[in-house]
Amino acid sequence: MNAVFLDRDTFNQDIDLSAIEQQCSNLQCYAMTQQTQIIERCKNAHIIISNKVMLSAATLQQLPQLKLVCIAATGTNNIDLIAAKELGITVTNVAAYAKHTVPQYVFAQILAYYSKTEQHNRNTQLGLWSQSEIFCVLGQPMYQLANKTLGLIGYGALAQAVEKIALAFDMQVIIAEHAGAKTIRPGRVSFEQLLTDSDIISLHCPQTPDTTGLINAKVLKQMKPTAMLINTARGALVDNSALLTALQTGEIAYAVLDVLEQEPPPKDHILLNAGLDNLKITAHIAWACQEAQQDLLNIIGQNIESFKQGENLNRIV
Repeated sequence: MNAVFLDRDTFNQDIDLSAIEQQCSNLQCYAMTQQTQIIERCKNAHIIISNKVMLSAATLQQLPQLKLVCIAATGTNNIDLIAAKELGITVTNVAAYAKHTVPQYVFAQILAYYSKTEQHNRNTQLGLWSQSEIFCVLGQPMYQLANKTLGLIGYGALAQAVEKIALAFDMQVIIAEHAGAKTIRPGRVSFEQLLTDSDIISLHCPQTPDTTGLINAKVLKQMKPTAMLINTARGALVDNSALLTALQTGEIAYAVLDVLEQEPPPKDHILLNAGLDNLKITAHIAWACQEAQQDLLNIIGQNIESFKQGENLNRIV
């Protein structure tokens, strides 16, 4: 089976593709692919591998040999699933590959903020320790995580892994019910209670019509003024203008964003140009530890093997 990888450069170059190559008679990789290049590059493909390249109904209809689309991610919003089903094209994705790396990122950011590691390292680099009249340089206050409350919005595999680490730090963990829900499931708290009780809120829910703009001005006003917000899920969960105002006015203390609503973002994005010390933005890398990247591509190989054998591993349609 002929396979085409449309956006190979969304993975580090030293990540091994052999698990995929073993399942294909030919694998053609392109660094990136524009919409106008898809048809020509994939006209003989039985399999397309795509991380973020959009595959519309119009595109799929022009690829009669296509049998399988392997999404190199968990989210499938870059393919028209209805059209794929109508055309008899199988679609698979990859889940749980980042079950260690995303929680590691979340706590790397939490620990950096609560322990002020960057600031204390800078104090030493500036020579303040050598100048100190006492044995240490206290500098900015640090705070322990024990007994702090971590609120999770979304409770899939990643959130559960974050919870496990939090409990090891003797933190309190609460899980939000859906916003606006009339009943509260066992083991959860209302969305509003999570906002008011949490010292840290970490987002792990999918982007849907109900969750787009979930973190808005009203929500931010309900959070503690000392609260930290972390978003490793989807950028559109957060209202950027509302977050900027909340950080500028002290409605919340700190925010870490690994995702934005447009990726890559424009140079004039309001958050990238905010110049705030209490906002940290990284370039959608929480998932991208070397091991996670390798696991993801290995699972794609397993998905292809499963498809060839008539099985349904990680099949979406």
